[in-house]
Amino acid sequence: MIYTLTNYYASNTKVMYHVADQRLVICISHASELRKVEEDIEAILTERFRIHSFADFEANCDLRGDLHDVVGHLKLVDGHPLHQCPVLCTKDDSASRKVMIHLQLKDGPVINVYLWDEATENFRVKFDACADTPTVLLVTTVNPKRLGGKLCLSSMSSSRVFLDEEVDPTKEYLTWLATNPGATSSVNPVEVVEAETLTISEIAAFIKREPAKVAYFDCIATIDDVKHGTEWYYIACKDCQTKLNRGPTTLLCPKCGNENATAVANYRVEMSVYDNEEQCTFIILGDAGKELTGRKATELIDTYAECFIDAIGQTKKFRIKVSPYNFTSTRLSLTATKIVSSAVLPPKNPPLNTPAGTEVEISDVATSSGGGTSATDDEKNGKRTKRSG
Repeated sequence: MIYTLTNYYASNTKVMYHVADQRLVICISHASELRKVEEDIEAILTERFRIHSFADFEANCDLRGDLHDVVGHLKLVDGHPLHQCPVLCTKDDSASRKVMIHLQLKDGPVINVYLWDEATENFRVKFDACADTPTVLLVTTVNPKRLGGKLCLSSMSSSRVFLDEEVDPTKEYLTWLATNPGATSSVNPVEVVEAETLTISEIAAFIKREPAKVAYFDCIATIDDVKHGTEWYYIACKDCQTKLNRGPTTLLCPKCGNENATAVANYRVEMSVYDNEEQCTFIILGDAGKELTGRKATELIDTYAECFIDAIGQTKKFRIKVSPYNFTSTRLSLTATKIVSSAVLPPKNPPLNTPAGTEVEISDVATSSGGGTSATDDEKNGKRTKRSG
C-alpha cells in the first residue's frame, strides 16, 4: 500500500545506526497526516533491501554505523536442527524475548543471529505458521557486534523478518540453494559453537573422568602416516551424511528416517597423528577428507592413498568428536569430522612422567562414532610405539 504524507519535516541522518543510504530522514510529528493512495503508482518501489556479506559485517563490527540486512539459510533455531521441526511459540513469557539462530551465509561461515522482542515474536509466529519447515531467513537492519570474541548479528527495534517466498531476496536465495545443494549440508548443534582446543592427552583425560556424552574439541596434531589395508570410505546419506543401513531392497537412513535414501561415498581414512605429548589414530570422516585432498571421495576410487601422501607431515587443527564408544573402548582412537585450519604445534610441555616406549593401541571406530567398515582382527591388534620426547 502507498500513502501520501503531509506536515512532516526532514533532518540529517543520525551518525549511529543508519537504516538507509539517504543523507536526510523524514520525521513525523503530531501534525503529520497519512492518506492512502487508491491508484497504483508503478514508479515507486514497494520494497528495498541492503543485503551485505559476511566480510562487510566483519568490517563494520562494533562501529555503531550502518544497519544492514542479512539473508541466509537456516541451520539451527534455538539449538534445534530443522529436521527436528521445532515448535517455537511458547506460553512461557521468560522465553519469549530472544531467539538465537545459526544462519549460513553464501560467502562466510555459520553466523549467530540474535532476534529480540518484536522481531522474536514475528519470527516465531511466521516459523510455526509455515506448512513446511522454512529454509531461508532475511532479517533487516541488524547490528554487527562481537560477543565472546565471535562476530554476531543482533536485531534492532526496526528489524523485520521474512521467510522463504515472502520477498524477492529470499526467493532468489531459494533458487540459489536449488542449484547448490551442497550448501545445505546438515550441521550438528555442537559443531557450530566455539570448541575448546585440547591436546591428545587432555582429550584422553576427559574421556576417563567425564560421564559418557557426545562432545567436540579442537586438537592440533601432525599427520604421521596413513593406514593402508582397510576400507577408506563408507556409504552415507546424501542429505545428512549418516552411514546408511541396508534394507531388503533399498538403503535406509537411521537419522532421517528415509527408507529409500540416496547414497554417496564419504571419506573414512585412518591416520596416525602426534602432538608434543602423545600419539594416536584419527579417523578422518566426511568433508574432513576432502579438505585434505581437495577431491570428493567418489572421485578417488583406488587412488586414495596417493592423494593423502602430501598430507603426511602437515600440522592441522582438527575438530574431534568424542562419542559414547570412546568411553567404553580401552584404545584411544578419535574421530575427526573437520579440518578447522592449518596450525603450528604449540610450545612443547615438560616431559611426561611415563616410561619411554609406552604403547598406544590403534583400533577401528565403532559404527556409533560415525560409521565405516570394520578392520580385520589382525589390523585391530596392531600397535605403534609412542613418540618419545
